[in-house]
Amino acid sequence: MADMDEIVNGLILELRRGTLIISVLSRLSEPQYGYSLVQLLEERGVSIDAGTLYPLLRRLEKQELLDSTWELSETRPRRYYVISDKGKAVYQRLCEEWKSMSETLSYIIDKGE
Repeated sequence: MADMDEIVNGLILELRRGTLIISVLSRLSEPQYGYSLVQLLEERGVSIDAGTLYPLLRRLEKQELLDSTWELSETRPRRYYVISDKGKAVYQRLCEEWKSMSETLSYIIDKGE
C-alpha cells in the first residue's frame, strides 16, 4: 500500500504544480514581497515553499508577466512583485482555460462510470 500512496502523492504534486502559476498571479494585483505572498496563499489553502516560489517569480518576471521593484526604506530591502498588464491578460486566459478544463474533467469523472 505504501507504493500506491507514493504514486498518488507524486501525482497530486504534479497536479498542484499546474495550479501554482494561477494562484500566484491571482494574488499580485497589489504589490507583494515573497514572504507576504507565501502567507496570502497559505491563508487561501495553497501551500508553496520559498524554494519553489522565488524561481517561479523570477521566471514570470522574465516572461514580463510581473513587474518588480526594490523597497529600501524598510529594515531589510524587499523586492515587491505586482502583475503587469501582460500578466493580467495571460491570467485571464489561464482562468478561462482552467474553468473549461475543470468543467470537462468534472463531466468525464461524473459520466465515466
